[in-house]
Amino acid sequence: MKQYFKRTLGKSVTTTKINIVEDMLIIRGEGFLTEPEKFIVRTPRGKDAIRASRMHVVQQHIIDNLPYFEKRLGAKGIHQTYEVEPENDFWMHVIVFDRILTA
Repeated sequence: MKQYFKRTLGKSVTTTKINIVEDMLIIRGEGFLTEPEKFIVRTPRGKDAIRASRMHVVQQHIIDNLPYFEKRLGAKGIHQTYEVEPENDFWMHVIVFDRILTA
C-alpha cells in the first residue's frame, strides 16, 4: 500500500493497517495528507475540497488494486465501501468478499 501511494501520489501514508475478519478485508491508513493539504483542511470549505479530491484517489485505488486483492486472496470482491476523514488524516477501505477468508 505504501508503495502504491508513493508511486501514484509522490507521498506514502505514515501508517497502514490491514486486517482480515471473516469475509472482509479492512485497510486503514493514517498520515496521507501533504503539508499544503494539512493547511487547507483547517477550514470547512478546505476540508470538503480535500475530502472530495482524496475520495477520487481512493476510487482509483480500488480500480488499481481490487484485482490484486482478489488474486491474492482467491476470492471475488462483492461489496466495498470507503471513507476519508481529512480532518483526522485518516482513510479506510473495506472490501467484502464472496467467501470467508479466515480459517
